[in-house]
Amino acid sequence: MRSYSPDLTPPWKRSAPVPEVPAEPDLVLEEVATGFCGAVIRCEAGTVTLEDRFGKHRVFPLEPRGFLLEGKVVTLVRPSAPAPARPARTASGSVAVPGARARVARAGRIYVEGRHDAELVERVWGDDLRIEGVVVEYLEGIDDLPSIVAEFAPGPDARLGVLVDHLVAGSKESRIAASVTNPHVLVVGHPYIDVWEAVKPSSLGIAAWPRIPHGQDWKTGVCRALGWPSGTGAAWQHILSHVRSYKDLEPALLGRVEELIDFVTAPGV
Repeated sequence: MRSYSPDLTPPWKRSAPVPEVPAEPDLVLEEVATGFCGAVIRCEAGTVTLEDRFGKHRVFPLEPRGFLLEGKVVTLVRPSAPAPARPARTASGSVAVPGARARVARAGRIYVEGRHDAELVERVWGDDLRIEGVVVEYLEGIDDLPSIVAEFAPGPDARLGVLVDHLVAGSKESRIAASVTNPHVLVVGHPYIDVWEAVKPSSLGIAAWPRIPHGQDWKTGVCRALGWPSGTGAAWQHILSHVRSYKDLEPALLGRVEELIDFVTAPGV
């Protein structure tokens, strides 16, 4: 048995398909039935408005094969609406300010314990800090924090924020932090032994940070347990290369850095 097409129109009477063309502004077309030629100035649901060279407007329905484009028959269609543009974001999740220049440095500062801490803060909050004019410096430990604070001489217009590693109850770090009582200084910290731990394991492709026995150098033990290069500098560069935004960091660090930035940039009182 033969199968027949549901379309019984003879092949010689069938219309050849024509391209669909979006009715973009300034596209010059000729309407087939009237010969009116003009540029698209508006396209609404079901209609298009053309303007000829004399400034005359005509409205036509968007019908199949209704227009000529450069002498060829086309079907004019309504352009698809562009997706709303989302504002660009910095690595910290803040709205980016294109072309913004770095602000002249404030008198206030943020101190962190070491070079790795400073590099991590720069990686995620660098754009924000430059716009706010906040400089980050590192301490190489906090044993001398009280004398460093006294030398800095914080005040209402020169606030000092300090980020401390392993700031947990009963630790040496907590006792040193508690000794700083100047109202223009804010000392906060995260619970991790080292800032390395503030990077999410999932961002590094590991299940978890290994537990290192007490008394063993933590970074050396981590490198050995994970099979990373023995030099901590190379290991740190490996970690830092996997930090692309705030999403790669633990909330316990994110909240503390944001708190310090807010404190240092707050208006003087």
